[in-house]
Amino acid sequence: MEKREQFGTRLGFILVSAGCAVGLGNVWKFPYMAGQNGGAAFILIYLLFLIILGIPVMVTEFAVGRGSRKSAAVSFSTLAPSGTRWPCFGYLAMLGNYMLMMFYTTVAGWVLYYFYKIASGQLMGMTPDQIGADFGAMLGNPGTLVFWMVLSVVLSFGICAMGLQNGVEKVTKIMMIVLLALMMVMAIRAVMLPGAIEGVKYYLIPDFGRMMEQGIGKVLFAAMGQAFFTLSLGIGSMAVMGSYLDRSRSITGEAVNVTVTDTFVALVAGLIIIPACFAFDIKPGAGPGLIFVTLPNIFNSMTGGQIWGSAFFAFMAFAALSTVIAVFENIIAFAMDLLGWSRGKAVMINIILVILGSLPCALGFNLLAGIQPLGEGTGIIDLEDFIVSYNLLPLGSMVYLAFCSHNHGWGWDNFIAEVNTGDGMKFMFGKTYIGFIIPLIVVAIYLKGYWDFFAQHGLNPAIGMVVAAAILAVFGYIIFGKSRGTAPNDTAKIEE
Repeated sequence: MEKREQFGTRLGFILVSAGCAVGLGNVWKFPYMAGQNGGAAFILIYLLFLIILGIPVMVTEFAVGRGSRKSAAVSFSTLAPSGTRWPCFGYLAMLGNYMLMMFYTTVAGWVLYYFYKIASGQLMGMTPDQIGADFGAMLGNPGTLVFWMVLSVVLSFGICAMGLQNGVEKVTKIMMIVLLALMMVMAIRAVMLPGAIEGVKYYLIPDFGRMMEQGIGKVLFAAMGQAFFTLSLGIGSMAVMGSYLDRSRSITGEAVNVTVTDTFVALVAGLIIIPACFAFDIKPGAGPGLIFVTLPNIFNSMTGGQIWGSAFFAFMAFAALSTVIAVFENIIAFAMDLLGWSRGKAVMINIILVILGSLPCALGFNLLAGIQPLGEGTGIIDLEDFIVSYNLLPLGSMVYLAFCSHNHGWGWDNFIAEVNTGDGMKFMFGKTYIGFIIPLIVVAIYLKGYWDFFAQHGLNPAIGMVVAAAILAVFGYIIFGKSRGTAPNDTAKIEE
């Protein structure tokens, strides 16, 4: 067996893993959710759920990756008892990574395009209406969207082609360090703007009255859902990072470090966006409009706006590309582990596959705008996001939890032995919590997500609950149904 590649440094592992978790949702969703749901009160609840929900699930993914020394494509078949159904979940993880990139590469292309537009001064001097119209014109131009999507794909796969240490680790470390530095500089600038202090108060001072207005139950679910989804768990993206990790450090401590980095980015993003919006009397809103319409207007009103706007979209580009690179590394690992391809062959073939798979999303805003798969006002990107965010991430997380905690999977003893190998923090959660309590929480998030999604799109939420319950029943049968497996594999037998 060919020796598995490994990260060159511990910092490289932390920053590449954090780069996978850090996404555009950290920037345009988290600040808005925090402000809307009580500021610091929401943040405290969110941090609690990161500790009791996000970190344990991340540990299971890292453990399966390191225990098998394989990507999600074959990690289940490597560790699971023979004759069980677990290997089929490797294909589910592969589907999740490909489908995530089918729309994320288009949005990454938007960010690259806007960095170019602001850095070259093309948005300077525009009125708010002109900036809004420019964003609409971008979406309506298939050539523009396809070009920048292809550029994001080629750039990211090109970095992966250089290898794990010389490409993915080296480049992502630089991007993440620059990203963090840019964010700190921009946060200091934002909070110093005239009137920004009101935004800081809105964001960081607990407002339980605002939280009560939203409803405690709604705020709890919002914090729980954000804590769960922000780390991109469930489709093996973290498992492949674990497969490159040596056994000198225990997994729990590394998962905490990755989570802290991801959370830091989300919190500082709020200190950039919300004070700036308050300084210019603009209500912070969620979604692409905040980033591509509202903030360019703010930069136009600032002294040195072109410089600050360029810095902001540079940090956005690093956040987007760090995720794309990490997921592409997972896709390449799939091909190398499952089909025995070389890295070069996996890169070349997957460049073509990902570009072709991403075309429907890029064209869904223009040539294919008539396709509205989830009802009026929706597009192809909404369907793809629904499949990944509302289905594959939570369902995949339940698979990892069950696989690590139940004897017909990898088994609790093997899991704990792998997690606690090495120096550092030991795993503090018990088998019942991992095997039953967290899955119940994930089920609650899953059902609530379906209810909200159907309601927001004018569909009958009761139908959504029936569909979600049926999907859960099928997964439950696959995971817990009677199998003819033997004893779990011994982790010690997995070759380094």
